[in-house]
Amino acid sequence: MNAKPLIVLAAFASIAAGAARADDIDPSQQFALQIQSTRTRAEVQAEAARVPTTRSTEPAGSRVHPVLQSNTQVSDVRAEAVQAVRLGQISRGEASM
Repeated sequence: MNAKPLIVLAAFASIAAGAARADDIDPSQQFALQIQSTRTRAEVQAEAARVPTTRSTEPAGSRVHPVLQSNTQVSDVRAEAVQAVRLGQISRGEASM
């Protein structure tokens, strides 16, 4: 029951908006015909042909970093982490300082 007035209001608003924008563009100006270029078609095509050689097609941030080599064993790192938790140097689980 409450949706009917909203639908009528929305329909009226869209009709009013369409009527208000009906005469925004002046057809006598013909914007596309007013453009004058100082460059030739061949110059533009030559520039367009150079673009692929000067730009990267790789999206920004898509590179994967190489795997870093380390002499440290996983077991040594885990043992150090366990020792740090025992000494209270780092928090454990969801506990925070």
